Amino acid sequence: MEDIKPATPQLLNRELSWLAFNRRVLQEAQTPAVPLLERLKFLAIFSSNLDEYFKVRVATLRRLVKLKKKTLAKLGEDPAEQLSALLAEVGRQQQEFGDTFRNQILPELREQHIHLISEHDLNEEQRAWVQQYFRDNVQDLLSPVILDDNLHHLFLRDQSVYLTVYLTHPVDKKKHDEERVLAIELPTKRHGGRFVQLPAQGEDRYVMFLDDVIRCCAHELFPKYKKVQVHAIKLSRDAELDIQEEVSGNMLAKIKSSLQKRETGYPARLLYDPAMPKEVLRAVMQKTGIGKDELVEGSRYHNFRDFFGFPDLGLPHLKYEPQPELPHPTLPRSGKMLPAIAERDHLLHLPYQSFDYVTRLITEAAQDPQVSSVSITLYRVAGKSEVAKALLKAAKNGKQVTVVVELKARFDEESNMFWAEKLQKAGANVIFGIPDLKVHSKLLLITRAEEGQNKLYAYLSTGNFNEVTSGIYADHGVFTARPELTREVAEVFRYFQDRQDKTGQFEHLLVAPFELREKLNALIDHEIKLAQKGKDAYIILKLNALQDERMILKLYEASQAGVRVELLIRGISCLVPDLPGQSENISQRGMVDRYLEHARVYVFGNGGEEKVYVASSDWMARNLDRRVEVAFPILQDDLRAEVRYLLDLQRQDNVKSRDFHNRFIGQEDVEAGRVQAQLETYQYLKKIATAKKRKK
Repeated sequence: MEDIKPATPQLLNRELSWLAFNRRVLQEAQTPAVPLLERLKFLAIFSSNLDEYFKVRVATLRRLVKLKKKTLAKLGEDPAEQLSALLAEVGRQQQEFGDTFRNQILPELREQHIHLISEHDLNEEQRAWVQQYFRDNVQDLLSPVILDDNLHHLFLRDQSVYLTVYLTHPVDKKKHDEERVLAIELPTKRHGGRFVQLPAQGEDRYVMFLDDVIRCCAHELFPKYKKVQVHAIKLSRDAELDIQEEVSGNMLAKIKSSLQKRETGYPARLLYDPAMPKEVLRAVMQKTGIGKDELVEGSRYHNFRDFFGFPDLGLPHLKYEPQPELPHPTLPRSGKMLPAIAERDHLLHLPYQSFDYVTRLITEAAQDPQVSSVSITLYRVAGKSEVAKALLKAAKNGKQVTVVVELKARFDEESNMFWAEKLQKAGANVIFGIPDLKVHSKLLLITRAEEGQNKLYAYLSTGNFNEVTSGIYADHGVFTARPELTREVAEVFRYFQDRQDKTGQFEHLLVAPFELREKLNALIDHEIKLAQKGKDAYIILKLNALQDERMILKLYEASQAGVRVELLIRGISCLVPDLPGQSENISQRGMVDRYLEHARVYVFGNGGEEKVYVASSDWMARNLDRRVEVAFPILQDDLRAEVRYLLDLQRQDNVKSRDFHNRFIGQEDVEAGRVQAQLETYQYLKKIATAKKRKK
């Protein structure tokens, strides 16, 4: 009997799929089991994600809409229709966001004696305190700009909140205009945060937005007007860097120029308070040149990402239970690491175990007289990077240091650029990416002289060499001295140096843009052949994003052949599971919890001898074709079993997993057997660390 194949395979729109992911983030803010102050942080994450979405995706669609009709026809999809659909969904989510904040979070905060109050809620004593606080700490930070005929253009900084001030009813009509409109940038950074904590009254704690402190005292700034109305606006600008992705010329200068352009980039969205008088909104539009298409109705407050800085209040029961970093069961807790890596492979699980093992290794290499070279790829570098400092030390100690810095890592360009310049000055060989490619692989290679020969040591990871994100992103990394892996890592670094095609050079690593796509296809084809012979065939993929159409069609083909395909997708997925005749053998779930799931894992049944790869690459066209990515096999049996065990925990999660339609999986059976994968992961790694300590 012939396979039933749909005439047109179904694919979900990428933009709507991303919004579905952000909806899962919002669900965490709505979940009573999540500690209350952590739910505030999920609101901040939702808001921050949406800001980036407008700066990148919405801005891109708006540029596409302006293309000529012939060019638009080549796109296949109407960007205007996409834009309309996603803005409608954004509107629904923002409505739900507001309802969650007002009707769930605020009442629950009050139950905990935490009061987020406005200027209307102050008693006389509090009002006096706020007024004095304003005079002492805020007033001098404000620089009002009058929107009148003398102002030709009002420049709004990207992602900054501004307060508009509408002055009416002058005390002396003869001396002052009947009405005036002003704009004031909210001085969040200079003030030291968005929130002001008032003195407690008994067990009650009081917090105000900085905005409301200014609203409370605005009449002091403008005493010559009887009526002072204050409302908030915020502008998001197009974040796409206007650069040619080429290495010739001065890439640093190009990036610096493009970052400056970003600050003055095309407006993607102007959020405004719907209570704002029409006269004020009209004045803002006139002075900024913003049109109706960029207007998005917001609320009284913007930049909810500032809730990352909500006061701690000394209430640990309203936050996640602390999870101290666990000691590694096989790596030394102090002393040298290279001898331990020479003996066997070691698997690192972040953030459960400490990223310090990575910085320790680089520092050790910098100080070891037998180490001749250190090579590393840097995609996102922390502002106060210990990794970069260790590399500086290696360069100053005479090591040959090669650093591949990706200057086009969106929103991290400035930090990357800062460290690139410092490393160059210290004598490191700094390579600024590859023409037309982003370097997204996470690789470290150390060369050490041992017994008259050079021995290679490597660290391959799914996560960035970034101490900050290592504390909140869930990643895997492997330390290895296996020649079959380290030689191929060295070949990747040779590509950064000589730019020669490396197709056919990799037996164990799957490397984009050379053979990653082709080898993934071959692995899927092998499972298809097994299924066609009536043998057990399966694929398990854990990814941040599944968007590449060709890979999705390949998975549909596998499903139709009888291969079981299980997807764990945190973010975007354009594949539609469970469709008869197309994807009925494909299941999909996604998990959002305390940590951001960032590791990519590919598992292929391989007739009972599983192949397990850990990777930096999602299955998106950009990752497979336009980036340097590396997927690496877990070759040591116990470590391969460890990766599979942790992956199985996520497959069994019935607390934080959602299906393709964002419905929680297994909630009805949760009492019978709760499996919260991230919590179980911590307990498992704690158990094996404790067992190792006892053996010693």
